[in-house]
Amino acid sequence: MKILVINPGSTSTKMAVFEDEKPVFVKTLRHSVDELVHYPRVIDQFEFRKNLVLAELEHEGIPFAFDAIIGRGGLLKPIPGGVYEVNDAMINDCMHAMRTHACNLGCLIASELAHALPACRAFIADPGVVDELDEVARVTGSPLMPRITIWHALNQRAIARRYAAERTAEQPDRPVRYEDLNLIVCHLGGGISVAAHRKGRCVDVNNALDGEGPFSPERAGTLPAGDLIDLCFSGKLSQSELKKRISGRAGLAAHLGTTDVQAVVKRIEEGDEHARLVLDAMIYQIAKSVGAAAVVLYGKVDAILLTGGIAHSDYITSRLKERVSFLAPVRVYPGEDELEALALNALGALRGELEVQVYQ
Repeated sequence: MKILVINPGSTSTKMAVFEDEKPVFVKTLRHSVDELVHYPRVIDQFEFRKNLVLAELEHEGIPFAFDAIIGRGGLLKPIPGGVYEVNDAMINDCMHAMRTHACNLGCLIASELAHALPACRAFIADPGVVDELDEVARVTGSPLMPRITIWHALNQRAIARRYAAERTAEQPDRPVRYEDLNLIVCHLGGGISVAAHRKGRCVDVNNALDGEGPFSPERAGTLPAGDLIDLCFSGKLSQSELKKRISGRAGLAAHLGTTDVQAVVKRIEEGDEHARLVLDAMIYQIAKSVGAAAVVLYGKVDAILLTGGIAHSDYITSRLKERVSFLAPVRVYPGEDELEALALNALGALRGELEVQVYQ
């Protein structure tokens, strides 16, 4: 099976070609500010990014012939996890998504390219809006504002399955699946999501995009509500500027002027005590979220998994382990491989190993 994978990000488009489980081509196409400034809306980048993918395939001499094309899922309405075939309803919702992000382009590009090929199918898998919350987890102190989920579903579920496979390899006589385990998975990146996975379902997780959970390199996380309301009506900032103070110019960026964790660690090593306080506060908040997830699972936690780009930092992971390892064994999976996760989802769908769900 030949699969094309497309993962649009804010300033890049990652792409890969897989033959069954094997990646035969992987590339990250970077987009400069000067290139993107010509497009007033993210959705306007569609033709630009699609043509870059096609040009790269031609440049590499890769024939435009695929069994499936899978894109990163967009910010659709809340849906259960799994593989979805792109349909008109999904395309319409991505075209008119309430939240703007380049991931909304994933299914659009996949669909258009697949339609140009005979018998080629277009998919997405585990978009950031996967919602499997227990009903009790949705309720807040205001009926006007129920909790929603926006999180790193694709990478978290891929890492959870990887951990289950490792457990099985370590003890072949006691095989386990993701669906057999209670896990706490922390994706540590520009945004941070901490999720409680119970037997193959994410039953609670913070909104890692626009205002809940620990602060991160780019996000403010949970803020004091009264102070936030006062700031909104102070006249000091416009609505768009306020939103950037929640997501984009928040967290480490607001406190320290950078989102680069390694640069912050270097400042700490050079004696910057303010940098130490802020980074330790972020670690502290992540650990508190892990503790809360353990309560969701009634303390029955098989493992705590740390993943995402920040998991490369020993400063972060060692201090998190100190705080949370009493709850369950901690394993670290630095970085993310969303391209492989998408490819394996498409392959499972083509082989009939994964049920293909219908977006409505």
